[in-house]
Amino acid sequence: MARDGSTQDSEIWPIPAFYFSVVFGSNNTDTAFQEVSGIGSEIETEPLIEGGENRFIYQLPKSVKHSNLILKRGVATLDSALVKWCQTFFNHDFNKTLEPKSLLVHLLDEKGQPLRSWSFSNAYPVKWKMDTFNSTKNEAAIEEIELCYQNLKRIK
Repeated sequence: MARDGSTQDSEIWPIPAFYFSVVFGSNNTDTAFQEVSGIGSEIETEPLIEGGENRFIYQLPKSVKHSNLILKRGVATLDSALVKWCQTFFNHDFNKTLEPKSLLVHLLDEKGQPLRSWSFSNAYPVKWKMDTFNSTKNEAAIEEIELCYQNLKRIK
């Protein structure tokens, strides 16, 4: 039970990072990933040197920069909605309408309910690649999709 008497998720700490979900718009299918990384923001700064005072350099905030979101999973089939969406960006020489999507990343509890959530607005793929094929290892073939986005917001 939380300090304020409610039964929030405060007793679950630290939150495990292995049970999560990714939701693209209203598509709850075709969104299973083995790894999500790149959730983060930073403030870019600009140095300001005070005239006549050489001992100090002030760092002034300039803008917020977001990391690209990286999703890894086993190689999907060509009829995958996510693969088709990515192909409109990579395979059509920008002569088709490109539709950014909103997506959510949820960290889940043991019942599959979101404990923490992040929303990403106007996301679109900027990179797609395959992991290395190696004949000396017995591993699944993994594809990596890298997305940039306009805004990141923690919503839970």
